[in-house]
Amino acid sequence: MFETFAMNEERVLALAGVFQACSLAQQLANDGRCDEAAMEASVASVFRIDAPSVVAVYGNVSSLRLGLRSLIAQLDESDRDMSVTRMVVTVLRLERSLSGQPELLEKLQQGILAAQRQVEHFGRDSSQVAARLAELYTSSLSTLRPRVMVSGNPLQLQQAAVVQKVRANLLAAVRSAVLWRQIGGRQWQLLLYRRQCSMLARGLLTGATLDNR
Repeated sequence: MFETFAMNEERVLALAGVFQACSLAQQLANDGRCDEAAMEASVASVFRIDAPSVVAVYGNVSSLRLGLRSLIAQLDESDRDMSVTRMVVTVLRLERSLSGQPELLEKLQQGILAAQRQVEHFGRDSSQVAARLAELYTSSLSTLRPRVMVSGNPLQLQQAAVVQKVRANLLAAVRSAVLWRQIGGRQWQLLLYRRQCSMLARGLLTGATLDNR
């Protein structure tokens, strides 16, 4: 049983997807801006429902460099951002709540398909798509418990465009949490296989940096 649930590269990538989206949400909450390339990859993952592999969900490993760095910092505890850590834990718990709500899950999937039409018209990085994903998050995931609490600069969190991007990233975080669960990810693995997870994440990050795959 334990070997079945040991960490592997695919699970580490999906987990990095959760960390990346949460890190982006925190960047936005603090500064009103974030790593645009990383956000594009995270938002794109929401629409890749039937991707052939975990890597394909994000486009390539390089697209998850921010998430891998954040995951490594969390595991090493030396440069941990507790705001991101709390957000990730809540997102993983929220995914569990969502799994018990098949009607809400169907509503979410239909909403993503509808948003895909806006992507085709405006592009993934458009304000219209961010607004649509934020609205979908508000009408579905924010109705569940636990609610993801985002703290930051009050001046930034009063800006509608910033809040929309934060919510779009939270939706992306839940999408990665669903993927993580689908391929055998469990929270207790972060304790039992902490060292293995860190080693795999470092290897993936090094590879992505060297060959930009």
